[in-house]
Amino acid sequence: MQPLYTADVKIMGGRNGSVESSDGVLRHKLAMPKELGGSGGEGTNPEQLFAAGYGACYESALANIARKEGVVLKDVVVHSQVMIGKDEADGGFKLGVKLNIQMPGIERKQAEDLAKKAHDFCPYSKATRGNIEAELNVI
Repeated sequence: MQPLYTADVKIMGGRNGSVESSDGVLRHKLAMPKELGGSGGEGTNPEQLFAAGYGACYESALANIARKEGVVLKDVVVHSQVMIGKDEADGGFKLGVKLNIQMPGIERKQAEDLAKKAHDFCPYSKATRGNIEAELNVI
């Protein structure tokens, strides 16, 4: 692959540390969620960051597919959820993703078709396909 862009982020201290991008635009404290045994607090966590990245990428893929098919989308909302849970296979952890997609004014069948095509096209979906459970819900 010939990279078109490379995100460069430094992580210090793991889940209770911080993240900072090389350009300084991304700078956040990290905090382990209470649900995972941490103190929670004001920091974000890897699952929130992944949900934001996946959701933004997916919505862009959806816009691209709609444009190619001559469909005008307005006021689209993607609610991206990333879950972490126990992996029974090895006792560790695994991720799951749920994308709830709203496409106001688009008939359900067409919206579901666009959602699936966007999932096939999205780089995040391609990267995770077969590795994590992903659920698409057109609402």
